[in-house]
Amino acid sequence: MLSPSMLSSYLSPYLSFLVLASALVVIPGPDFAVVSRNTLNGGRRRGTWSAVGVASSTTLYGILAAVGLGSVITSMRPVFEGIRWAGIAYLALLGFQAFRSAWKRDYAALELGIGPAGPTGSQGWLQGFLSNVGNPKILVFYLAVLPQFLDQEAPMPVVLVFAFTHALLSLAYLVLLVCGIHQARSVLSRPGVRRLLDLATGTALIRFCIKLALE
Repeated sequence: MLSPSMLSSYLSPYLSFLVLASALVVIPGPDFAVVSRNTLNGGRRRGTWSAVGVASSTTLYGILAAVGLGSVITSMRPVFEGIRWAGIAYLALLGFQAFRSAWKRDYAALELGIGPAGPTGSQGWLQGFLSNVGNPKILVFYLAVLPQFLDQEAPMPVVLVFAFTHALLSLAYLVLLVCGIHQARSVLSRPGVRRLLDLATGTALIRFCIKLALE
């Protein structure tokens, strides 16, 4: 049972962590590109499910870090490298899919507001989850950054609060992104605009792949 005095001792570090986490979640990454593209392809529902998928993977890594499994994964080099390269391969696949859409220019249905047969809600969730869980920087964030705000004696409930806060901030930001894109979907879904967005999304995803591969 956490006493009020113990909780108050973590208030200042928590507020500092909140500021840092808020700044980090708004930096565009693979999750930004995947959620944006799914929103354009399938509307608010699919975009929201993608955002939930991203937050789910963030929560998973937070739990692993809290129970000590995160450090085990990073210490096992083959496992860590396997996660990293699986993430790179998946982001590369999504990037080439975006380039293929730009090449085919099949945006007539989107312009009419019908939308092609894009990912379902579950597929949107899976894309969001895999785009983020394959990024080892999330796990490293919990193992390298979180200890700067918590001492080694911090109880697990406190560690989980910090981890879940990061996941909720990510979810809130991405849901706001989904709502913004959905409101402008009639403009963003025009064939010319959409082709430029697909090219930009594909370029961003391939860039993330190269960056992860070289690090």
